[in-house]
Amino acid sequence: MLKKILFLLLPIISFSQNVILSDNAEVSILTCGTAPVSYAMYGHTGIRITDNVNQIDVVYNYGAFDFTTPNFIMKFVKGDLQYFVTSENYYDFEYNYKLDGRSIVSQELNLTTAQKQQLLNELNSSLTSEERFYTYKFIDKNCTTMVVDKINKILGQEILKQTKPELSYREILYPYMSDFYMKLGIQIIFGTKVDQPATRLFLPLEFEKVLNTATQNGKKIAKPAEILNKETITKPFSYINSIYSLLAAIVILILINKKSIQITYFIFAGFLGIFFSLVGFFSLHEEILWNYNIMLFNPLLLLFAFFYWKNNTSKIILFGQICIGFTLIYLAYILGKVQVLIVLPIVILHLFWLIKIVMKYKKMKTQ
Repeated sequence: MLKKILFLLLPIISFSQNVILSDNAEVSILTCGTAPVSYAMYGHTGIRITDNVNQIDVVYNYGAFDFTTPNFIMKFVKGDLQYFVTSENYYDFEYNYKLDGRSIVSQELNLTTAQKQQLLNELNSSLTSEERFYTYKFIDKNCTTMVVDKINKILGQEILKQTKPELSYREILYPYMSDFYMKLGIQIIFGTKVDQPATRLFLPLEFEKVLNTATQNGKKIAKPAEILNKETITKPFSYINSIYSLLAAIVILILINKKSIQITYFIFAGFLGIFFSLVGFFSLHEEILWNYNIMLFNPLLLLFAFFYWKNNTSKIILFGQICIGFTLIYLAYILGKVQVLIVLPIVILHLFWLIKIVMKYKKMKTQ
């Protein structure tokens, strides 16, 4: 969703502050295709304004950020990194996406000359006012939602809106995650917010679909889509980056059957649970709050691992049974959710080891 920004390409278009658009001016929504890297996983939305009379062809982008920001990583994780709107010549914009092999689809909006002028004025005002900088929100305030809000404001009502309220945000997001381990990580770190009904139109390609059908007073909002650049990026299938490698790793771990490996795994899972427990006190990202994956990656696994290392039979049985209970509750909770298959191998490994260890020490206790 985030466009890769090179600061050499961030000049503010000074000519356009007071320009009066001609009747030939056009406003188009540009939807850029996805790519396997994290910042491009969901695509990108831009607004293009062209006017041959005034020799204007400029693209406005929300969702830009500066990699050189002090404490960039900490600010990004916390969720208070400042994002901003930029403008650039269309041909510079197109060149970057062609270079990345990503598609560009254009949908010209059926706006009046007055509406086009209002939009241009507001976009230019955003470039030079306090509106230029904003705190990014993955669902509520990104490169697509900012554009949707601008266009709805120009239209005078909420014409452009989510058409799949029966789906959750997670269900809409899931198909766009092509990288397996990135998808797995995101499913684990996401909390309950993404399981809520999707009321916000927040993804570029979903926005493109809505524009294909949206109408106002019986008239279509946008003209038929035009492909400006075809996708050339290749996304080859990899057994290494797939569920097959995860399954293979789990089978190997089970076959090795080393106590040290089991303890290491439970320690890692326990610390991951602590991270899920504490991140809410630090991060402003609502999407990672109230994370029920803590039932799987349970902090109590640290105690289980400690007592397993010490061969404390009664404590192994006690904490093992507690962790088994939480894991079963977790499994029951996610059975109807879209991510169930991708996390199921980890759940199976969890239960297999926990049950096996508990049964072993129960048997030892009765002897």
